[in-house]
Amino acid sequence: MSVSRRAVLGAGVAAVPVLSSGFAWATGGELRVTDPGAYISFTGGAFSLVGAPVVVSGADHPGVVRGAGDLRDDIERVTGVRPGSTIAREAVLIGTIGGSPLIDGLVASGKLDVTGVRGRWETSLQTVVEQPMPGVERALVIAGSDPRGTIFGTYDVSYGIGVSPWYWWDDVPPVRRERVYVLPGRYTQGTPAVKYRGIFINDENPALGTWAPAYFGPGKAPGFPGGFNADFYAKVFEVLLRLKGNYLWPAVWGRAFAEDDPENHRRAAEYGIVMGTSHEAPMMRGIEEWNRHATPAVRDSSGAIVTPGHDPYGGTGEWSYRRNADAVKAYWRAGIQRMVDQGFEGVVTLGMRGNGDTSLPDGDGIELMQEIITEQRKIIEDVTGKPAAETPQVWTLYKEVQRYWDRGLRAPDDVTVVLTDDNWGNIRKHPDPGERTRSGDYGLYYHFDYVGAGRNYKWVDTANLRNVWDQLHQAHAYGNHGLWVANVGDLKGNELPTEFFLNYAWNPGSRPLERLGEWERSYARQNFGEAQSGEIASVLAAYGQLQARRKPELLNRRITVVDGRVVYDDQQTPFYFAHRELERVTQEWKGLAREADRIARRLPAGVQDAWFELVGYEVQATANLYAMREAEFTNLLYAAQGRAATNALAAQAQTGLEKDLALADRFNSQVANGKWEGFQTQPHIDYGDVERYGPSAGWQQPEKDDVALPDVLFPAVRRIEVPSGAELGVAVDGSQDAEAWWPGGRPGDPVLPVFSPYQTRPQQYVEIFNRGRTPFPYRIGTSAPWLRVDRPSGRVEQQVRTEVRVDWSRLPEGRSEASLTVSGAGASVTVHCVAEKPSPRGLRGFVEAGGYVAIDAEHHDRAVGEWRRIDGIGRTGAGMTPWPVTSPRRSPGGSSPRLEYEVTLLTPGQVTVWAYVSPRNPALPTGGLSYAVSFDEDAPRTVGINVGADDGALNTTWARNTSDNVNRTATQHLIAAAGVHRLKFWTVDPTVVLQRLLIDTGGLPETYLGPLESRRL
Repeated sequence: MSVSRRAVLGAGVAAVPVLSSGFAWATGGELRVTDPGAYISFTGGAFSLVGAPVVVSGADHPGVVRGAGDLRDDIERVTGVRPGSTIAREAVLIGTIGGSPLIDGLVASGKLDVTGVRGRWETSLQTVVEQPMPGVERALVIAGSDPRGTIFGTYDVSYGIGVSPWYWWDDVPPVRRERVYVLPGRYTQGTPAVKYRGIFINDENPALGTWAPAYFGPGKAPGFPGGFNADFYAKVFEVLLRLKGNYLWPAVWGRAFAEDDPENHRRAAEYGIVMGTSHEAPMMRGIEEWNRHATPAVRDSSGAIVTPGHDPYGGTGEWSYRRNADAVKAYWRAGIQRMVDQGFEGVVTLGMRGNGDTSLPDGDGIELMQEIITEQRKIIEDVTGKPAAETPQVWTLYKEVQRYWDRGLRAPDDVTVVLTDDNWGNIRKHPDPGERTRSGDYGLYYHFDYVGAGRNYKWVDTANLRNVWDQLHQAHAYGNHGLWVANVGDLKGNELPTEFFLNYAWNPGSRPLERLGEWERSYARQNFGEAQSGEIASVLAAYGQLQARRKPELLNRRITVVDGRVVYDDQQTPFYFAHRELERVTQEWKGLAREADRIARRLPAGVQDAWFELVGYEVQATANLYAMREAEFTNLLYAAQGRAATNALAAQAQTGLEKDLALADRFNSQVANGKWEGFQTQPHIDYGDVERYGPSAGWQQPEKDDVALPDVLFPAVRRIEVPSGAELGVAVDGSQDAEAWWPGGRPGDPVLPVFSPYQTRPQQYVEIFNRGRTPFPYRIGTSAPWLRVDRPSGRVEQQVRTEVRVDWSRLPEGRSEASLTVSGAGASVTVHCVAEKPSPRGLRGFVEAGGYVAIDAEHHDRAVGEWRRIDGIGRTGAGMTPWPVTSPRRSPGGSSPRLEYEVTLLTPGQVTVWAYVSPRNPALPTGGLSYAVSFDEDAPRTVGINVGADDGALNTTWARNTSDNVNRTATQHLIAAAGVHRLKFWTVDPTVVLQRLLIDTGGLPETYLGPLESRRL
């Protein structure tokens, strides 16, 4: 036995003896690829972890040594027993093949079989070995193919015994266990499918930028922002490694990773994290470094710089390669030199964008960008002394940069070309199957947080896991395996999509569509225990779908642009009063909040903080925001109609704002004894006030949620003076504007929407309201026995809603008309009603009613070809997509793939078919995504869903579609005769996801989500 040396040790982890043995007995058996921690048992097994020391060689990588210390901490968290660190009769042995004398001795002696692990990238082995060395009867061996493989294997054991990756970030306590075992066999989690897998901490003000300096202290150098130091990043590195990630773009808003704490890069190397920089920060230099040190340039009469910068780590003059190349190149050279001098592992970003995440001020000429990339690679070779291909590099095609690629510019073959989404979770480009494979492969930059048009979304997690799965599946299927990074904003708040993103990048095959629910249950189980994991998973799935309808930041007055100027209408909202849409959507959120609250009451006290941080806050706060908005928008309508209930709704909206602030205060001051003070500070209400904040208010966040304005809620509610007397007012179902009330509002009589036995709309109603403070009795009379109301008489204090029904057994076939007479306060209003009762003979499929047919995509009668149903991807239900996603473009017609829907149309003539599809981009080289529609045997009509795209850029049409999370397109068709018809939706391009089909025969109401699905016979 000899003692190894190690210059750098993880905190609190001591060097341990290096052991060797001459035994020749080997452990064999099949190497089994498992889900994380699947070899751990709490009932029995081949090896007990309780009390077993965790032993690691000090000669191993410092990240391995540190990880072994974390495993000791984790075992103590779970069992209450602290493992030792020196050898014993039963021990956990951790090390890297080729880097640990401890592990290499076991391999050399034949005790450890590393077949299938040795030589791979970031691969680990967990196996129980009998009599591995003298004095040791049994050992759990965790061996990695490289240091990160060992680290991942170690943390996999932690995951298996029940320690959440978010134990620190979300205060998740593990379930206490008296017995913890490892099952017999040889286990691995395989080799990651994506080589580099990471996150981008971004848009970190105000939440993370407020909390981190308070928690981690001031900056390490005068004038530099605090908080984002090596201690902060250590927490980021650890959770990243626990999630099997290996790559980081550090925070950039006024921050410089290398300068905010000189220890940051060394700490990354110690943990084994690969460092990168974002798409706007080339050559391992954050743009903030240039901004901090930039000195004014002195130029001669020709414009040439005559006074170079004195600070090689700072900029001089303008951030322009065309006009200031020498200073820019010197700046880049210093970045590569720092990487070499400090010895950290990095992936170098190539290319150049404008200062401040903008397009390049020098223009977008291909020759200029080619010159920039060529010069950058020359710098890499000069500084490293190696061919450029030996230094990992990426070129990220973000926003306008994709145009270079589209116009033919190609980076050298060894460079990883990072393709991107559109900032809203829809990938813009896949690798072209027609181009040759790149040795540098492709990458993906994906967003769970964003600042920009159509609006910032930074407050809470709004990712729909089904949509994320679809997009990641496409990326993997099209051969994108080089580097994936997700913009996670503040990180805290986007835990679920972050974990799924990194899980999927590791092993897409273990995350098929049919296992998404299982993944959500596993996530719930890991963080909250087994008992309610199924119910919690259901809440998570419902939450993701509801949030994907529209970001919370977009729940305000409708924004439009007129002649380049942003304007708005205080009385409009994305959700409509028609079909009770705003009411129904709000009730769904309230129902989800009640379910979340029910679950919370049944959870143990020890996990209440974790629950609030991971689920409770985002559900309750979003549901409250919807309730507040419903009260606010209804208040604006009522104020315009002079309703007595107006001021009560203003008070209700104000109460909602107070609850919003109270929930944030609980997060900041009560959870985890105030650990997260200042974190929940992200504005999410006060968007859209152009008059106050200027034109960018259409998308940019306000400085804060405005609660200081006297006696108003923003956007402003209205309070009115209600007269002392009594005055009758009547409104009917579907009324959603200021004049839609009677007898004093709109001329003529109110008319209810047409009744039909085949409608599935919410029950129609009449509202009787008071425009004064004195209550009055009311009475409703009907002119026909088939027309009924549920509250024909009563007393109105502020208002009464009475539902109107048709007794279909008393109604003849055909069209019938009747009326209601509403009397009260000395006035009366006649409400006209029409009911249509078609003959039931010959009706099949979805039946027209009220002038439309609404169909959810999954309810087809026939599917020709291969299709896949993705439950929950639609705004109201499932989606249907052609399968596989790599199938070729098709010409519609004949026997080509299609979905068929049987419908009964009662109205011949011209009809419009609206297809609601997910807002996908033309990610394939086909000139845009298309589908086709036809009726019966008519020729299919092909529709391009990306019409209006500006050279693949992100424009106003894209902004509308992504904000609405749907792309609506229409075709016109002539229906020669009423009766049964077959509506066909044809595949043209893969990756199109159909959510709904709406047939407008002349009465389709204006709604955000579309009316409820029609009745199907």
